Amino acid sequence: MGKYILGCLGLVVIVIVALIILGFAIGTTSYNHMVGLKQGVDAQWAEVQNQYQRRTDLIPNLVQTVSGAANFEKSTLTEITQARASVGQVKIDPSQAPSDPAKLQQFEQAQSSLGNALSRLLVVAERYPDLKANQGFLDLQAQLEGTENRITTARNHFNEAAQSYNTAVQVFPTNLFAASFGFTPRPYFQAKEGSDVPPPVHFDFNTPTNTAPAH
Repeated sequence: MGKYILGCLGLVVIVIVALIILGFAIGTTSYNHMVGLKQGVDAQWAEVQNQYQRRTDLIPNLVQTVSGAANFEKSTLTEITQARASVGQVKIDPSQAPSDPAKLQQFEQAQSSLGNALSRLLVVAERYPDLKANQGFLDLQAQLEGTENRITTARNHFNEAAQSYNTAVQVFPTNLFAASFGFTPRPYFQAKEGSDVPPPVHFDFNTPTNTAPAH
């Protein structure tokens, strides 16, 4: 009887040890997988930042070029300068994707304001023949258009990487230890309602707009 009990205890110990080894193996594999996914998200975030910075760097030359046009709208130049300054006030680590949705939303809002200001400036510039014939302006315009396309691509790739990472964080068995090792979900870039509608453009050529209701 004693040998039987000892045999059972031995078997239990073996099973427990085997489970521990298996759990350790699964945990190690899952951890390494999570690390790889997180690095992928951070890499895509760095690319997003890189493309937005590229756009920001083009703005001083653009402002300088359009300000040389006779009687160019000062309000438009002021708006884009202020929007660029607002972007610089949003501090997010360029090497690590944010985990706080509010922080990403703040970043998005600042970049969206700058993008809208750029769109209005380019539309207003269409009213100035000298700018439309200025090769420097045309080159900047082409660079901005290319940058906007790269921004969209970078955002999409970031969302794809974040989705893969977030899925791994929340599924079994990685969800059992993800939070304890600092693996928390990352927010996505969200398309705002009405983002497919071009922003309204208001021309200000020192001509008052009649806003009185029709009788």
